[in-house]
Amino acid sequence: MKDSKEILEIVVSEEVLLVAIKESDLERLDHLLHEDLLFTNPMGQTLTKQMDLEGYRSGEMKVSHIGSQDQQINIIGDVAVVAVTIALEGTFGKHDLDGKYRYTRVWKNISGTSSWQVIAGSCVLI
Repeated sequence: MKDSKEILEIVVSEEVLLVAIKESDLERLDHLLHEDLLFTNPMGQTLTKQMDLEGYRSGEMKVSHIGSQDQQINIIGDVAVVAVTIALEGTFGKHDLDGKYRYTRVWKNISGTSSWQVIAGSCVLI
């Protein structure tokens, strides 16, 4: 049986992440994203943590609305895999991000604490 405490921690972490994305909260994003993060965006580009944060810092990434549904979470040891549909409105540079996206995020429990960080992710337009 999956540990409901860990699942709750991931649900909360996902909610905090969505707020941080919408608000371009660099401090919170810095805390939630692992130093070695790799994320593949809908344009097929693979971003590092620093590249992702720079998108928010520069204003290139702007989110006006974000919401989630159909969330699935699997806990595997100290890793959580999340599949979730995200309704997103905003822009990334010259690209509109308006639509529904299916995200896969991999969270890792850091040092056996209740501190989870995103280590990998990707998304596609659906």
